[in-house]
Amino acid sequence: MTTEIKVPQLPESVSDATLVAWHKKPGDAVRRDENLADLETDKVVLEVPAPANGVLRELKVADGAVVTSGQVLALIDEGAVAAAGAAPAPAPAPPQSAPAPETKSGPAQEDAAGKDKLSPSVRRLVEENRLDPATIPSSGRDGRLTKSDVVGFLGQQSAAAPAAAPAGARTEHRVAMTRLRQRIAQRMVEAQSTQALLTSFNEVDLTAVQSLRARYKDRFEKELGVKLGFMSFFVKACIEGLKKFPVVNASVDGNEIVYHEFYDIGVAVSTERGLVVPIVRDADLKGFGAIEKEIGEYAKKARAGTIGIDDLTGGTFTITNGGVFGSLMSTPIVNAPQSAILGMHKIQERPMVVDGQIAIRPMMYLALTYDHRIIDGREAVQFLVTVKECLEDPGRMLLGI
Repeated sequence: MTTEIKVPQLPESVSDATLVAWHKKPGDAVRRDENLADLETDKVVLEVPAPANGVLRELKVADGAVVTSGQVLALIDEGAVAAAGAAPAPAPAPPQSAPAPETKSGPAQEDAAGKDKLSPSVRRLVEENRLDPATIPSSGRDGRLTKSDVVGFLGQQSAAAPAAAPAGARTEHRVAMTRLRQRIAQRMVEAQSTQALLTSFNEVDLTAVQSLRARYKDRFEKELGVKLGFMSFFVKACIEGLKKFPVVNASVDGNEIVYHEFYDIGVAVSTERGLVVPIVRDADLKGFGAIEKEIGEYAKKARAGTIGIDDLTGGTFTITNGGVFGSLMSTPIVNAPQSAILGMHKIQERPMVVDGQIAIRPMMYLALTYDHRIIDGREAVQFLVTVKECLEDPGRMLLGI
């Protein structure tokens, strides 16, 4: 029996998707629920599972094609068994608007497409960059290739590339923007063209937070099963600020200001595909452990390409941490339709005057970018002061005062 493989129902806010790569070719045996292809939208990567056991008969769409919900992607012969040495049916020609990349022939390329030891995210990275996994040193358990192995290998290739060019050569290399990168670019431009963005700065002494973490981190991890990071402190501190200054948690809808009486905090996560912002919903009702767990799980899913559209939808305020990359100061861009975003930065030891004496303290610059259409400078500055006070005396957050 011939069964059609169709594009899954796309999220309501997503009109189409790009077929990134097929993981099977015509003539290959497939198993029920096995991932046959990856679809990239402007927000997430979706998998196309096989509906039944059988043999992949024909591909209707090539790599790089733009597809819509319900479109037929391939046909499988349900219940069939792949014949040994059978010649596979030809793959469809690539679309003119998005030509499929050339691939190497031979056992190594076939192994890259179907090797069981490669996770979906690693396999996708290998195929997108047309790499032979056998040539990449692996560091994972049982010799498995990890994403960091592939990223490191690509970095070494990039570093070595200029040396291979002739002296004085002026070369260029063009790479198509991913759907996610295109969406990020669009949203950033929209935010700057539709909002009156302004940034205010302050600095915070993290001595008390570091001391509290050092004192309780082992017990915290043992009892709650997650490490006590800095982000939960910042989430809690921001919630205190949002409660005192509700307009920072609001958004603009036409000629109206929408005040959100809940606290869904977006936490920016950097991935190889770009920046995504999963949402910690009702963060005011969650403890430090629950917040740390949720952020950690989101980060893993985002970097593995398995995060869902619902995880990224909504949010009333965002926190982004450029400090993990060494940034001392920046002006983050608001994640519209939100009206404000807090930028964290690198913790840097600096000499500070404390009680009339010079002391070395772990300091961090904070940046709040906000929509000046509804948030006045007074409210923005006082919000930052509230965050600073909560972090410099974290016991206040624990006591609710």
